[in-house]
Amino acid sequence: MRPDPSLCYVGGVKIALAQIAPVLGDVRKNLELHLKIIDRARKEKADLVVFPELSLTGYKLRDLVETVALDPDAAREFRVLKTLSRDIGLVLGFVEERPSEKGMFYNSAAFLAGGRILHVHRKVFLPTFGLFEEQRFFAPGRNFRTFATPWGKMGLMICRDFFHLSPHYLLFAGGAETTLTISAAPGRGLSEEEGFASSRMWELMGESMGRFAQAFVIYCNRVGFEDGVAFAGGSFVYTPMGESAGRAAYLEPDLLVREIDLRDVRKARKAWPFKRDDKPEVTLAALERIVHGYDA
Repeated sequence: MRPDPSLCYVGGVKIALAQIAPVLGDVRKNLELHLKIIDRARKEKADLVVFPELSLTGYKLRDLVETVALDPDAAREFRVLKTLSRDIGLVLGFVEERPSEKGMFYNSAAFLAGGRILHVHRKVFLPTFGLFEEQRFFAPGRNFRTFATPWGKMGLMICRDFFHLSPHYLLFAGGAETTLTISAAPGRGLSEEEGFASSRMWELMGESMGRFAQAFVIYCNRVGFEDGVAFAGGSFVYTPMGESAGRAAYLEPDLLVREIDLRDVRKARKAWPFKRDDKPEVTLAALERIVHGYDA
């Protein structure tokens, strides 16, 4: 029996990062791929399997956005996934459209466990420059918050959210022990090391945020090609001390399975009391002055 999400869970959690290449615009085929990976992760005795950004749809959707949009409370695909989540936790990406917001489409991530959806995060920072054009098709999310899971308190981000400091701080202030980021990041730039220069940038951010937020940093990126864009892979796990706990292959499909120990969060926060000494009320007051343009 899985732990109750309302309880404080301390101990080992086996997480599988499903580094896949979704089929652009084909929800049915992508659901089949998810089911295969979930079955494989269960055989690996994983507690939680994490898929990349827009894993049910592919990334460069453009005018396909409205044809692949799903209401997570009613869609058949989510009924299937909720049933599976009774035995294994799931994080996945999809295009969200709710009956209460007809014609509003979001680049969203869902966390499922215990047969239900525990949290949906809507991507806040939508890149629209160069090869990116998300603001043409998606509405922005408006919030970052932590939520209870069977494996401690967690927070979700989607791709570009990860490169802004504010989401990391908000999840840190909200008590996240693990942050989960799903991504569809292309590989860009040459590097003297293995992988792309952009891959090293993601890893440096993971290392830094693991250390300063004193939380596990889980990042799952996709692979494959769409419209001439190569997605880099290189999914990773960093510990609350900023140490690498594993990285998936670059460019190739992979299933990275790692066990994390939530007791390491306590050890890190005892050694470096950033959480104890944080002053969110000072941050809030300073931000109000900045936003409203007045001095103290």
